Amino acid sequence: MTNITPYIFKVQRYSIHDGPGIRTTLFFQGCPLACQWCHNPESQAMGQVPEVKNIGELVESLVLEIERDRIFYDESGGGVTFSGGEPLAQPKLLLPLLSACREQEIHTCLDTCGFAPFNIFKAAATAADLVLFDIKIMADQDHQIFTGKPVGQILENLKNFSRQFPHIREKMKLRFPLIPARTDTRDNIRQIIEFITRQTPYRDIHILPFHTSGDGKYERLKMKNKLKHICPPTVEHLEEVRQMFAAKGFNAIIGG
Repeated sequence: MTNITPYIFKVQRYSIHDGPGIRTTLFFQGCPLACQWCHNPESQAMGQVPEVKNIGELVESLVLEIERDRIFYDESGGGVTFSGGEPLAQPKLLLPLLSACREQEIHTCLDTCGFAPFNIFKAAATAADLVLFDIKIMADQDHQIFTGKPVGQILENLKNFSRQFPHIREKMKLRFPLIPARTDTRDNIRQIIEFITRQTPYRDIHILPFHTSGDGKYERLKMKNKLKHICPPTVEHLEEVRQMFAAKGFNAIIGG
């Protein structure tokens, strides 16, 4: 796998948190965002962009790696998840990979922040069997402060995709990272509920509680951990947030 590390920084096998069943997760190098709570900070720096002439060989190598776990997919209803970093930042690799996996009848899942030109997002989202889409902060200024980028493109992508493909609701799984002092304000949650209700057909949402598993990475990478002294949300607070969504007709699930 050493020949593909400029594009994929980690392959995680037997994953059970990145989509249905047992999965192989490919973590793409590079992300346009720099979320303060990122638990893969080593993935943020943009990697090399693969040359078109090498794409076929690269995709073939990756599919062979993915297929090594096919027995687990077949037994559990799993497949491959493309995560990161941000897979949409490497469309020249992501799109052929999605196509190749479909040809091999391997279930594909796209784990994305949604920040990309709409044509790229649309192509990847329609090609994937399942999309895990994070919606974090509604206020543009706060989104820029805490993630490094404005939120407009992300919301427009979700809204436009919803309008063009209202019949494939089961393809999209919305997720809300619950980050103390960043995303968990009542006003932000209220705005998220209002946006999803008015602009999309989706009524399922997974609440992802903040955790500190990435703290050691920041120390090793000598990167500033801006949430070093933030504690994970309590069980009581998680339930309070879940009920805020549930009260508005959402199937709100903690985790996933």
